[in-house]
Amino acid sequence: MRVGLFTDTYFPQVSGVATSIRTLKEELEKQGHEVYIFTTTDKNVKRFEDPTIIRLPSVPFISFTDRRVVYRGLISSYRIAKQYKLDLIHTQTEFSVGLLGKMVAAALRIPVVHTYHTQYEDYVEYIANGKLIKPGMVKYIVRGFLNDLDGVICPTRIVLNILDDYEVKIPKRVIPTGINLNDYIRDDISEADKVALREELGVATDDTMLLSLSRVSSEKNIQAIIKHLPEVLVENPKVKLVVVGDGPYLNDLKELAENLGIEDAIVFTGMVAHESVAVYYRAADFFISASTSETQGLTYTESLASGTPVIAHGNPYLDDLIDNKMFGTLFYREEDLADAILDAIAETPALDAKKHEEKLYEISAEHFGKSAYAFYLDVLISEKSKKKEKFSLTVKGSKTDRSIKLAKTAIKLPSQAAKATVKGSVKAVKAPKRLVEVVRDFLD
Repeated sequence: MRVGLFTDTYFPQVSGVATSIRTLKEELEKQGHEVYIFTTTDKNVKRFEDPTIIRLPSVPFISFTDRRVVYRGLISSYRIAKQYKLDLIHTQTEFSVGLLGKMVAAALRIPVVHTYHTQYEDYVEYIANGKLIKPGMVKYIVRGFLNDLDGVICPTRIVLNILDDYEVKIPKRVIPTGINLNDYIRDDISEADKVALREELGVATDDTMLLSLSRVSSEKNIQAIIKHLPEVLVENPKVKLVVVGDGPYLNDLKELAENLGIEDAIVFTGMVAHESVAVYYRAADFFISASTSETQGLTYTESLASGTPVIAHGNPYLDDLIDNKMFGTLFYREEDLADAILDAIAETPALDAKKHEEKLYEISAEHFGKSAYAFYLDVLISEKSKKKEKFSLTVKGSKTDRSIKLAKTAIKLPSQAAKATVKGSVKAVKAPKRLVEVVRDFLD
């Protein structure tokens, strides 16, 4: 299969979306498929450095200068996609390159699927200080983008619920982004390495080490862990919290710890080298997070891959992931956080090797790639079936009869197909269709 991934963000821009796309590309290529990424230019990368990565002319986005927007490249993208004989286009963002992917797919008459990565209600305030797009508008913008596509991948059940609430009617499938297990199942990390790190951090061998690893910002809610840590220390003074990461909220957290008089129980490391992260996971007794803003936190799966159980604020994604006490303990109210920590320390059983092996495959990049390919096949089969049905209707009867039969068929089609056609955003669809016809007439 030949797949085109269309995205506004890719390496060297660092983001969860970029990581997900690279993982998908690598895994599909391991299966023998051809994968081409259509993305923006970047000053730190030569435009034609990798023939499988097509970089289109772009400029910095006004509100996020580290992100870029493509301003031309429709015709060149069409030509390249046609030359590579793409079977399917998979868009990853809803902006310039995502829209371009939709147009190229329409011009080539091939299916297009999408992965919905971001809950935009949390970010509209950054666009023109929230004056241009209001949270209530997101539903209609997203629905307009998605409803004329052939399918959408939801990285978690949280995203599936969001799109259901948005009344997105196209086929949806939950496919979590997998991780490269080899980065965390590290035979080269010895017991001596773990002991050495704990000694460096001032964590004794009989201490319980809680690891927080993330960007240090208010929405990560590390402050909740610190606020409830005194309750834990009253019951168990042998608990140490290690906060790994940097960010705008770091000084606030240090001040909070000092005001609570528990600075001796907390270690702030700042940023650590990526290659050292696995050692921190392995040295910790638990990974902990009180964040309520995550739709899919890869740190949870990284911790499980390292064999370290999780303590976290529950949500539908984590309900699916932490399906056994050996993998972690969830709480659902902040006031229960201290009890969750004490319960995890007292009641978490040892890892069962067989169940851990099954969990490792579930969260692996290999499983992610195979699941995405299976969805592609289902979309292609569905598209082929629709074309056969359309052809069968076209060759029978008069022009009037054909129109009546097509109309009746549209009514009888599953709501996913019929409503997607009727309810698609008119403004979002009309302009691309005109451009598609121009491109098709110009090149074919």
